[in-house]
Amino acid sequence: MRASSVVLLPHAPSSVAVARRRLSSELAASGVYEAVVDDASVIVSELISNALRHARPLPSGQVRVCWLRRGDVLELEVSDGGAMTEPRRGPGTLSSLGGRGLGIVEALSEGWGVRHEDGATTVWAVLRTPRSPGGENAVSPARSDGVVPDLAAFPDLMDDPEDDLFDGTRNEVAPSRAYPA
Repeated sequence: MRASSVVLLPHAPSSVAVARRRLSSELAASGVYEAVVDDASVIVSELISNALRHARPLPSGQVRVCWLRRGDVLELEVSDGGAMTEPRRGPGTLSSLGGRGLGIVEALSEGWGVRHEDGATTVWAVLRTPRSPGGENAVSPARSDGVVPDLAAFPDLMDDPEDDLFDGTRNEVAPSRAYPA
C-alpha cells in the first residue's frame, strides 16, 4: 500500500493540531496500530513546533507537512523557510525550558535528518508502521523485536519512584513541582 499527503498550513501554532488530526485520521483509517499513530502524531507535533519556534515560514508564509507511507515505512517531513542555525538535538537538561523535541523524535523514530533544497529546510523522520489485522484503532501487540527507547537520555523523566505526585485517587490534581534554574 502506498499513501501520501501534502498539507500547507499557516506558520501559526494552530497548525500543530490540524496536522496531528489529519495524520492520525489517515493512519488510523489505513489500519495502522494505535500506538504507532500516537508516535507519528508526537513526531509531527515536535517537527512543526520546532519549525514555528526556530525558522521562517516558506515564501508562501506557510509550513509544508508531508507524509508518505510505503508498505510498513512511514516518512514524515516538515518544511520551512530555514533558520540561522541547523536543526540539531539539544541537551534537554532538567532545568531547560526546551531542547527535548528532536530527542523525542529520535527516540520514537527509526531515524531523522535534515535536507536543504529550493529555499526550504526539511526535517524528516522515518518510522515503521505495520498495519493491524483488526483494522482501525487496533492496539499494537507485544513483540519480541520491539525497541524500547533509552530513557536515560531524558533525565527529567527518570523520577524517583518513591516521589509520588499524587496519592492515587482519581480526579485529583497533582501538586506542581518547582525545579531549580
